[in-house]
Amino acid sequence: MAITAPRSGTTTVSAAWSLWALLLGVGLLMLGNGLMGSLLGMRAAEEAFGNTATGVIMSSYFVGFLAGSTLTPRKLREVGHIRVFAALASITSIAILVHVMVIDPWIWAGMRLVTGFAYAGLYVVTESWLNGYASNQLRGRLLAFYMVISYLGMGGGQLMLNLADPSGVILFLLVSILVSLALVPILLSHTPQPDNSQPESMSLRRLCRLSPLGTIGCLLTGIANGTVFGMGAVYATRAGMAVDEVAAFMGAFILGGALLQWPLGKLSDKTDRQKVIVIVAGLATLLALAGLTVGADAPLLRIALGAALGGTSLTLYSLCLASANDDLTPSQVIAASSSLVLALGIGATLGPVSTGLLMEWLGPEGFMWDMAAIHALLVAVGLYCLVHYPSRASQTHGHYVAMPAGSAALGTTWAEEAANEAEQLELDLEAEPAAAVEAPTEDDGAAADHAAPA
Repeated sequence: MAITAPRSGTTTVSAAWSLWALLLGVGLLMLGNGLMGSLLGMRAAEEAFGNTATGVIMSSYFVGFLAGSTLTPRKLREVGHIRVFAALASITSIAILVHVMVIDPWIWAGMRLVTGFAYAGLYVVTESWLNGYASNQLRGRLLAFYMVISYLGMGGGQLMLNLADPSGVILFLLVSILVSLALVPILLSHTPQPDNSQPESMSLRRLCRLSPLGTIGCLLTGIANGTVFGMGAVYATRAGMAVDEVAAFMGAFILGGALLQWPLGKLSDKTDRQKVIVIVAGLATLLALAGLTVGADAPLLRIALGAALGGTSLTLYSLCLASANDDLTPSQVIAASSSLVLALGIGATLGPVSTGLLMEWLGPEGFMWDMAAIHALLVAVGLYCLVHYPSRASQTHGHYVAMPAGSAALGTTWAEEAANEAEQLELDLEAEPAAAVEAPTEDDGAAADHAAPA
């Protein structure tokens, strides 16, 4: 049975239940992705590849991710969502198995690039599928439901490290099985193929002029996210943590990010979002510096610290994305989405490499030094923008929508569209009882509230 658009009275839970097959497939994909990222970091340490080589391997994923986000929408127009999804999932399973066939850092880097390319395409297919189903009133809430599943899947993948010895082949086979299994519910669900149109592009330079904190923040949070997902398990392993402790550390990191997404997002909706970004980045800096004082004999404290650091660091991308939305007109939002993803991807590519070099020089502590430096730089940028580019928050203050760090361009566009639709609905409702007060025209509002900073 084909999935039809939900009625206006449909609740978030009922809409999510209608998409159980797709959401189950997403959960399986994220389980595999979370397990694979940490597994490769630990296995690379066991194979003595070195910090720099390991950083290159982990960065290759994000290089492939950039290419997949850009090229997959073109293929969607040619052959459709189902075929693209099936092909990319099959490619991912093959790339994962090659890791255990050839133990070589350069081969692993190539396979990691292929995996990143495929996963970016899988995100595009999945999120555009959801976007084609969701109504204007449900899109933001359904996206949040999708984000919870994504984060829980990635966190659960970390805990699966305990199921077998990372030095063997069983965990690699398990990842391949999970990715292949994700095909089953999605291929057996008959859904209409959504619109395949792509948003127009906007240069990073122009976007940085329109929203400096949003753009630079996405770049810096990309570096931080690449550091966490690319080198977090390597850091924990080289810091002397056991396999189960590494799994708990990475799981706590991601769980912290999932739990604090909404509280910090709601806070940013009610106050100056730029100030929230500065405060959260400042807390992340302090937590990273505190991590330098935790010894190998206190694994529980290190895990707790990871949860707190994840709760601050992994929420900053969504906050910066919302900040960028505050500074853009509705007509600019979609055009800016692909550039924001590009900024995130560039940062995520640089993260593992920079951390690998610092860990080569400073040892495991290089991970925390890198995290502290990244967030301290974001604090500096935020303070500068508070003075020279103050927030334009008003009645048209953009709504926060939780976004995962690894979303593809269509996912970002969806979140931006949902925010603007919700914003417009609220403005219309507020305008009705205030008919005696003359409302500004769209052109006047755009000129007054969204003018680019000089």
